Amino acid sequence: MRKGLYLRFGGSLEEGNLRALALARALLEDPPKGLLDAVPAYQSLYLEFTEPLKEAALLRRLARLEAAPLPEGKEVEIPVLYQGEDLEEVAREAGLSPEEVVRLHAAPLYRVYALGFTPGFPFLGEVDPRLRLPRRPRPRPRVAAHSVAIAGFQTGIYPLPSPGGWRILGRALVAVYDPHRADPFLLRPNDRVRFRPAQGVPPPEPEPLDLLPDLPRRPVLRVEEPGLLSLVVDEGRFLGGHLGLARSGPLDERSARRANALVGNPRGAPLLELTLSGPVLTALEDVVLGFAGYGMVPVREGEPLPPGQSFLLRRGQTLRFRPLREGVRGYLAVAGGIEARRFLGSASPDLRGRVGRPLRPGDLLGVQEKRPVRPGYALFQPPLPPFRVRLLKGPQYDLEALRVLTSAPFTLAEGDRTGLRLQGPPVPGGEGVSEATPLGGVQATPGGEAIVLLNDKGSLGGYAKPALVHPNDLWLLAQVRVGERVTFVLDPSLRGELR
Repeated sequence: MRKGLYLRFGGSLEEGNLRALALARALLEDPPKGLLDAVPAYQSLYLEFTEPLKEAALLRRLARLEAAPLPEGKEVEIPVLYQGEDLEEVAREAGLSPEEVVRLHAAPLYRVYALGFTPGFPFLGEVDPRLRLPRRPRPRPRVAAHSVAIAGFQTGIYPLPSPGGWRILGRALVAVYDPHRADPFLLRPNDRVRFRPAQGVPPPEPEPLDLLPDLPRRPVLRVEEPGLLSLVVDEGRFLGGHLGLARSGPLDERSARRANALVGNPRGAPLLELTLSGPVLTALEDVVLGFAGYGMVPVREGEPLPPGQSFLLRRGQTLRFRPLREGVRGYLAVAGGIEARRFLGSASPDLRGRVGRPLRPGDLLGVQEKRPVRPGYALFQPPLPPFRVRLLKGPQYDLEALRVLTSAPFTLAEGDRTGLRLQGPPVPGGEGVSEATPLGGVQATPGGEAIVLLNDKGSLGGYAKPALVHPNDLWLLAQVRVGERVTFVLDPSLRGELR
């Protein structure tokens, strides 16, 4: 089972951060078996690991680590076109002129405390006290790429378009992140940044990096129609949170592993994750496939095939998917695994980071290796159970928040691979210093909204996280449809907490 551990460091902001960065660097240079991620933030280090790496053993290793002092980072000058949407408003609220705001913002030599939220987003500090304003009351649904913004004592640069509530002062005239570069990341933690007012045109948004080969070595399927959101995923991208990269991988790990097992693949072999409506695929040669999951059933030349079994698709035959009323995601595995390039160790997409993409008409899917597999193997696929999800204590554990979360069902208002936004009674929460966000964390916004974080979440965030979904129940949330209800219950280990 997956576990998480936060280490928090005292002293000044810089002292605590240097300690977190040094320990993260030491662990990432020689990661122990079972370590999934090490994500430093301002004064904390979040470690995620699996059962083989016991918490006590991890703490003993950390105690023995003599983390060498971090080398001095490089100094980077970033030209900025100071014509941001919030510049005038910041000036009014601060009692300054726009020119004074620009001068005060560009004066310090900022330090990169962490990368996160999206790939390459630098958390920089500290902003002049005269400019320290809270986030916007309502985040923008889309902040333009390269936006330079402030929030409290922090400033940062949005590498890519994304939602955001920071106050926008301008646009950087260089890209701090581009997945096509040999080193995608212009900045690293402990670097120094100086902003320089300048004129010019901001660079274009980074183009997505395609992980599917244009011409596979062994093509076996042609995509006629792509479906709603069909993605090639493997187990996920580990040890990348310190760069702001998403874990990615399958949202329903159980079904993905079952699909790969049906065709004899190792459990992390690349396969297709299908959402609500699957693709239309034509076989270019005889190929054995396995389907597991929910939301749809495969249909071979008009013949429905039950989930949880492998089957033969002969050359020239077409495979479609018929939607069902229950469930959201299914998984289609190809014997031998789907051929795909890897970005920092994984073939999974990071859609927010412009890594990978959904299927398109005309795509050719190849296999990594030829594997002789007989069709007809079956594994029991259980029916979809009620959406009853266990909760554990979160990083900002709050008894009243847990009481509210378990007091009534919540309804899914909207959701994607980053998380689920739930409607229900207001959950006590708020904002704090940005820190690592755990997979399955239940965020409570200042407005009382509950958001469950899924695989493509940002690696850092500032909302309170009073609860955590039990790791063994996360797969179930991948199958909730908009409008359906989720009931939270306390994990048995917390019995007596609400008395």
